[in-house]
Amino acid sequence: MFMVPIVMFLGFFAWMIALSPVGKAYAERLRGQSAGTTGEGAEQVLQAIEDLRQEVTELAERVDFTERMLAKAKERGALEPPR
Repeated sequence: MFMVPIVMFLGFFAWMIALSPVGKAYAERLRGQSAGTTGEGAEQVLQAIEDLRQEVTELAERVDFTERMLAKAKERGALEPPR
């Protein structure tokens, strides 16, 4: 008799967790369906990495251009020496 309310109480909370988004995500992971979505996630990560590489390349070109312009200005004497 003492165990019946405890089992009912725990069963109710287990049922509520199973209906929550956390429970659904855990169930999908157990079924292995989330393995199909990781391919899409990996593709997005690879695209983000490629975008970052492109941005770094553009920034490197800008730095090179700026260094060349400063070197030319220094040769002409247009820049003052640092204090």
